[in-house]
Amino acid sequence: MVSLDKIDHLILQSLLEDGRASFSAIAREVKLTDVAIKKRFESLKKRGVISGVSIDLNYKAIGYENPIFVQIRCEASKTRDIVKKMQSFDFVLELYQVLGEYNLIAKLVVPNLESAEKFINQLGLTDGIIDLKTMVVLLEPKKSKTLPSSTLQNKI
Repeated sequence: MVSLDKIDHLILQSLLEDGRASFSAIAREVKLTDVAIKKRFESLKKRGVISGVSIDLNYKAIGYENPIFVQIRCEASKTRDIVKKMQSFDFVLELYQVLGEYNLIAKLVVPNLESAEKFINQLGLTDGIIDLKTMVVLLEPKKSKTLPSSTLQNKI
């Protein structure tokens, strides 16, 4: 685990709230220079705390369906092969290996439900996949990119 101080947490919180926040804006907030913030940002990247900065897309606005989550139960001996295959599919944005009744959870984004149906049917025929459960997101009542404030306060 990487050790973070109060300033590191404030920088992370600022970037989680607005990934486009400038170093000078963050510097004003934490009362440091923008050069100091840039150095801390680079240090956080180097230590693996920040793996990248990205945008959060509204898939519906650009013509895609809401995300679809697929739980996959597969034979233990075939898990590695299935993971490799899943990583190659464009529709699969995220893939998690998990503990529990199912081995994998995939997040799909597709242009329409017909594409999803075809993809999931093909997936079900994959050697080593025992069972699939599909969940289509209807609404997203909460989506947070910030750290829990209670744990953040304990660290500050």
